[in-house]
Amino acid sequence: MKLKDIMTMNSLVLGPGCTIREAAALFLDHHVDSAPVVDDDGTLLGLFTAHHINRAVSRDMPAGTPVHELMQRDIRIGRPDDAVEDLVHFGQGQLPVVDGGRVVGMISRTCYARAIAERNLKISSEFKAIINSTSYMIIATDTRGVITVFNVAASRILGIGVDDALGMNIAALDLGIDFEEAIRSGREVPVQKVTVRGMPYIVSIYPVEMNGEQAGIVARFLDITELVTVSHELENVKELNRDLDAIIESSYDGIWFTDGDANVLRINKAYEAITGLPRASFYGRNMRDLVREGYFDQSVTLLVLRERTRQTIFQETKTGKSLLVTGTPIVDERGEIIRVVTNVRDITEMKQLIEKVDETQRIARIYESELNDLRRKYRTFDKMIWNSAEMKKLIESLSRIAQVSSTVLIVGESGTGKELIAEYIHANSGRAAAPLIRVNCGAIPESLIESELLGYETGAFTGARRGGKPGYFEIANGGSLFLDEIAEMPFSLQSKLLRVLESQEVTRIGGEKPRAVDVRVIAATNKNLVDLVRAGKFREDLFYRLNVVPVAVPPLRERREDIPYLVAHFVSMYNKTLKMTRRILPSVIDACVGYDWPGNVRELKNLIEHLMVIAAKDEIGPDDLPASLLKRPTAAAGLVVITSLMPLKEAVRSVEKQLLQKAYDLNKTTREMAEELKIDASTIVRKAAKYGITPAEK
Repeated sequence: MKLKDIMTMNSLVLGPGCTIREAAALFLDHHVDSAPVVDDDGTLLGLFTAHHINRAVSRDMPAGTPVHELMQRDIRIGRPDDAVEDLVHFGQGQLPVVDGGRVVGMISRTCYARAIAERNLKISSEFKAIINSTSYMIIATDTRGVITVFNVAASRILGIGVDDALGMNIAALDLGIDFEEAIRSGREVPVQKVTVRGMPYIVSIYPVEMNGEQAGIVARFLDITELVTVSHELENVKELNRDLDAIIESSYDGIWFTDGDANVLRINKAYEAITGLPRASFYGRNMRDLVREGYFDQSVTLLVLRERTRQTIFQETKTGKSLLVTGTPIVDERGEIIRVVTNVRDITEMKQLIEKVDETQRIARIYESELNDLRRKYRTFDKMIWNSAEMKKLIESLSRIAQVSSTVLIVGESGTGKELIAEYIHANSGRAAAPLIRVNCGAIPESLIESELLGYETGAFTGARRGGKPGYFEIANGGSLFLDEIAEMPFSLQSKLLRVLESQEVTRIGGEKPRAVDVRVIAATNKNLVDLVRAGKFREDLFYRLNVVPVAVPPLRERREDIPYLVAHFVSMYNKTLKMTRRILPSVIDACVGYDWPGNVRELKNLIEHLMVIAAKDEIGPDDLPASLLKRPTAAAGLVVITSLMPLKEAVRSVEKQLLQKAYDLNKTTREMAEELKIDASTIVRKAAKYGITPAEK
């Protein structure tokens, strides 16, 4: 605000010869109490006021006395463009405003006070707008801690109205800060971090002084939530930069960076080792100059910038090196090239790389061949039939188990469908697109199981395939490996299996370099592994590693509700495969439901196939059922019923053949059969060949 904005235009001026009487009359006519005294040229000579008239009267001075004898000569004046705030105080009653030596206006104390009041009101409004416009929480107090300033941000954050907060003691806000000490010390308090309403803030406290004395404090709270986030992001960027530096410098390939104008930004130490060129001398240089100076015969960077695509060339350096150089453009969101990354290899390494690619392709073909062989070998029925509450609960559990990659141990009696459970887990998992490899640990000779699981390298042993052979773990990479009859795994191999499970790496027989594998292991057994652990026949640590997610498959006798559905399924299946139209009478199904099925689903499946083949009519009734199903023999019987006489040798052969066939139906391995029949496994194999007995479809 300028003086010209608040001055009054003064039409009354007095000449130096004007008398006291004339001046008094003019004051009354113009309703003023002072007037400037000017000469004939309008130049200010002094100020004559009503106070001078009163002084003349008190001294009995003649009324005709000229005003120049009483006027105040040493007066303060102002200029029209002077700022009002610069006019701190003036002693005379009014302040003449002079422009070019002539009086153009007058400012009274009343006008000045009004202007100052308006200015203070404006400053107060601006101050209020400023503190309310900031996102900082600002609180000011007097020396007693009573709140005098409380901005909108503080009201929003603390949930207290501005009018309610004014007049409160700041200690009542419970902000976790000793404001009394800050007020008492009268000094600026070091910045500190506090938590207000669960949010982090940095608090700065400043003293307020007035006329050199402590008048209170101002506290500013800065929300640093974004700052903390940015700080974390900055740390992440720094970590990424460190990782990038480590990756670039650890690379065996030479790496060369330029900007979008072919200026060199960075070169790793591998490039220096490959080419023999000092990398430090290239920083900041342009590739055009380096080609011109003969360091390179051509530049892939310039080719990339010209063609705007990835380029590969052979390059000759000044040191006589032949390089295979690949340049890759890096573009911004506008499609402009901002970086060119060049990868450098010498020709010798390129040849080695080609050989490695050929070897990789050859191994891939071996993998593909082995995988196709295994898929053909292990292709099987892939449906599960159930209706019982027990199986429904089990299937729901399997659906959850399938979503993770934890190791699963399936336990249950022989013939309960443990392999189908494993297949269900794999088919419903994220690994369904990868292979499920099935391995029967009891069906592979002990001398071969290690090489089958882990694979072998060329020359690992006599007869080893040239080029080596991947094991089941490698073939199942990315998928699942089903280890059936895990209890039959040789004790000497169990520690190696444990190491593979722990490290997710396999080392082929005869090899030194471990190979990373990503395989989910699903194991199964019909034996009590806890008893085997106690007996020292199974490693305790392997048991706990396999038993991460145990799955118990109930025997068929505990889920009899499933039997009618299974019977219907098997009848339909064999009608298709055998090209028949046979059906089972309800009485046969009732008999099946009443039977205990020691061989579980496998025994039921074999029975249905037997009935479908031997039945004389398409309608299969109770007369077609074996006597053991109609009336199950007791455990104490153990006798063969003799219905007619026959030669003893023929009877022995008949019983021996039936026992072997039953053993093959109910067991998976010759070792299990040997334990059941109390004879050597070799005897079982020999006699089975003699009678033409083959394992039943599992």
